[in-house]
Amino acid sequence: MVDRLSRGPATVHGLTEPFALSQQMISKHIAYLVRARIVVKTKRGRESVCTLRPEAIRKVSDWAFRYRQFWEESFDKLDAVVKEMKRENEGGQG
Repeated sequence: MVDRLSRGPATVHGLTEPFALSQQMISKHIAYLVRARIVVKTKRGRESVCTLRPEAIRKVSDWAFRYRQFWEESFDKLDAVVKEMKRENEGGQG
């Protein structure tokens, strides 16, 4: 759904079409995106149109990037410790 909205605004009905979900489930999903301030929903006549808020996606992306860096650094440190432990274990068995 977010991928579809990245290409431009869409009606709620238009967002429902590619999914094998009920209109009610799609509306609930959209409500969560609106509550998270990732999507803005406006009325145009009888239809509701959803628009992606790129700045919100950017904030999530920035956070995920920092989080990913933290875990990659942590795994690199863990890998170094495990390699050192293996070396010590192999050296002590000779």
